[in-house]
Amino acid sequence: MFRLLGILVTVLFAIATAVVVWPQFFHLEQTYPFAQVVAARGVVLAAFLVVAALALLLLLARPLRGFAASVLIVALLGAGATGAIGFQRGFGGDTLPAATDSSIRVLTWNTAGDEVSAEEIAGQILDRGADIVALPETTEEVGEQIAVLLREQDHPMWVHHVQFKPDVVDGPKSWHTTVLVSPDLGEYSVIESSEDGTSNTGSVPSVVLMPVGGNAGGPAIVAVHAVAPRMEDMAQWQSDLRWIADQCPEGNFILAGDFNATIDHMAGLGVDGGDMGYCRDAATRTGNGYSGTWPSSLPAILSTPIDHVMASPSWTATGSVVIDDAAGSDHRGLVVQLEPAG
Repeated sequence: MFRLLGILVTVLFAIATAVVVWPQFFHLEQTYPFAQVVAARGVVLAAFLVVAALALLLLLARPLRGFAASVLIVALLGAGATGAIGFQRGFGGDTLPAATDSSIRVLTWNTAGDEVSAEEIAGQILDRGADIVALPETTEEVGEQIAVLLREQDHPMWVHHVQFKPDVVDGPKSWHTTVLVSPDLGEYSVIESSEDGTSNTGSVPSVVLMPVGGNAGGPAIVAVHAVAPRMEDMAQWQSDLRWIADQCPEGNFILAGDFNATIDHMAGLGVDGGDMGYCRDAATRTGNGYSGTWPSSLPAILSTPIDHVMASPSWTATGSVVIDDAAGSDHRGLVVQLEPAG
């Protein structure tokens, strides 16, 4: 009886391990609770190692050796596969290549509303030499304060902003998304459907900027903010991810922001090698795909990489950095350097 029970538990553990390590194979990467589990691959890796350690201890008990050995093998396979995915995506680089005349630097940072001051944001923009800055949960007022500080440091940037339910007084800061763009990239305008919400992420706003005037050849810029995949918001989250993927058709596009999703959740949303539509995640292609950005209270290896910069094949990512100092936000910032392809 106990032998059969041990076999059953081992089989169930093996199935659970396979689902947790690669839910995409079972088409469960956007299904509760598997979406939440795969988001924290660092924690999953630690859990496999704990199970392996416990199985080693059980090997000391003669009656349990067969069961313990089976569990140990499955746990080590799960840990090995999870670790291999981590090595493939990269555990983190802390430097960017030198900027060139043609390079663009993109900074994304969910500032958690008023938790990060305009001075701190402006300081990071200056330190990183950012040309495009996506700031979910940052108000237009703070964006304008940042622009004034940058102008005083001879680093001017235009401010663009979208707010959901502007008629609500003192609404949550998550209803705001602000974007700053260097004048060197040309003139931009927020498209009307993004501003009025007729084509946007559903619960928290994204900003779609299109080049105008003599800047017709510049990249379209999308500052992304998808809803978090809470149990009650799963349908909206899935819809947001599909909308974001649709924002990167063929052409010249840069996406940046809080996707509230990892690369695992995006399986099936990419086209021709892209991760979201035709856009490709910069961090995973520059050795930072495993460096978590949320929550900032945990080490990067244990947190979740849900903030991204993505670009269409018009661009090649040459470097990325996750900013360790979250300055009070629950998100770390991410900076990426892009070069025109070819």
